[in-house]
Amino acid sequence: MRDVHTVRAPSMLRLAAASLAGTAIEFYDFFVYGTAAALVLGPLFFPTFSPLAGTLAAFATFGVGFVARPLGAVLFGHVGDRRGRRPVLVASLLLTGGATVAVGCVPTYGAIGAAAPVLLVALRFLQGLGLGGEWGGAVLLTAEHAPPGRRGLWSSFPQIGPSFGFLLANGVMVALSATLSDAQFASWGWRVPFWASGVLAVAGLWLRSSLVESPGFLAIDTHARVPFVEVVRDHWRRVLLTAGALSLGYAIFYTVTTWSLSYGTERLGVDRTVMLVCVMAAMVVKGSLTPVFASLSDRLGRRPLCLAGSALAVVWMFPLVALLSTGEPLLMFAGFLGALIAFITMFAVIAAYLPELFDPRVRCTGAALGYNLGGVLGGALTPMIATALSEHSGRVPWGVGAYLTVVALVALGCFALLPETRPVRVVAEPAAG
Repeated sequence: MRDVHTVRAPSMLRLAAASLAGTAIEFYDFFVYGTAAALVLGPLFFPTFSPLAGTLAAFATFGVGFVARPLGAVLFGHVGDRRGRRPVLVASLLLTGGATVAVGCVPTYGAIGAAAPVLLVALRFLQGLGLGGEWGGAVLLTAEHAPPGRRGLWSSFPQIGPSFGFLLANGVMVALSATLSDAQFASWGWRVPFWASGVLAVAGLWLRSSLVESPGFLAIDTHARVPFVEVVRDHWRRVLLTAGALSLGYAIFYTVTTWSLSYGTERLGVDRTVMLVCVMAAMVVKGSLTPVFASLSDRLGRRPLCLAGSALAVVWMFPLVALLSTGEPLLMFAGFLGALIAFITMFAVIAAYLPELFDPRVRCTGAALGYNLGGVLGGALTPMIATALSEHSGRVPWGVGAYLTVVALVALGCFALLPETRPVRVVAEPAAG
């Protein structure tokens, strides 16, 4: 067994901050596409479609990124389990950042015809591939350095990154929407957030250049020859349960941050800046609560928090769509906030929970695969399903509420079948089962 070096508190803080910044940058890349899909990509890249079909097509390209994420989990998980967690962070950031900048350069359908949406889909696939590797590397590097009694708290820092990424992406969109005319925004304004990703990627690479390898990886005596094969053979049930459980978090998140923007602006006639501000305000609260719930998991356990979040989602999905349908900013904010509190009650602890569920030999692959398969089930499909369901509803899209409630019940059952893991040593002892 190789020597495992001890990381003191100040180093732990720097490590957590670097992980947070890196995930914020990569999720910025992913979210800025989702916001653009909800607001502008349909008419620009699918102009021959009806407004509904164009929105569905834009969300379909959005979903391609989620389909690619499990593939990224397998590809980068192999590197993470065989070569270390740190190399994953650099490679995934380069891939996601490069693809995002390229999206901002793709000509529209009016300029190059059918090649435009094809290029869009290809670049979205590369975005998803990179992000599929990012989460596992960032979370494991933090979780495997953290002291067992505070692993939930320290591991929550990468989970705060998506909130920062979303706020940054949508903050840029709000600024552009408020200062540009609709014609200017559609012509070139929507491209600016994608181009900005290049600057962010360089900053992320600088932040991650000083990170050291995790003691969890250094403590492994024998590495898995093909981690994916070992995961499928020995841990398939746990992967499927985590995917089913986490699909709820994705479904909630992208209902609030993607579908609701489209529904609010197109069906309710709410100004897009108002919609973005309502969602962003709820995201600020959600981000601030992340370390609170994560710290609770160090005292109460991971599974109880996940069960509580799922149960809250079961009872909140119908109020969510009812409050959204009012078109009133404060009521919409209340609906979004309740949904995101249910979300973060679960996802604040996932960064500690998933690594503890898998054997160290295949932890990067197993945790990332379960996490990103949940994204396919909950993130890729939800905006399209919600758009289709709401098209045939009245003022209040009750069908969307029913769909989300079913997803919440399934997740509740999956979490009930998963074991509690706290406390467990992630450095030298494998997870049970």
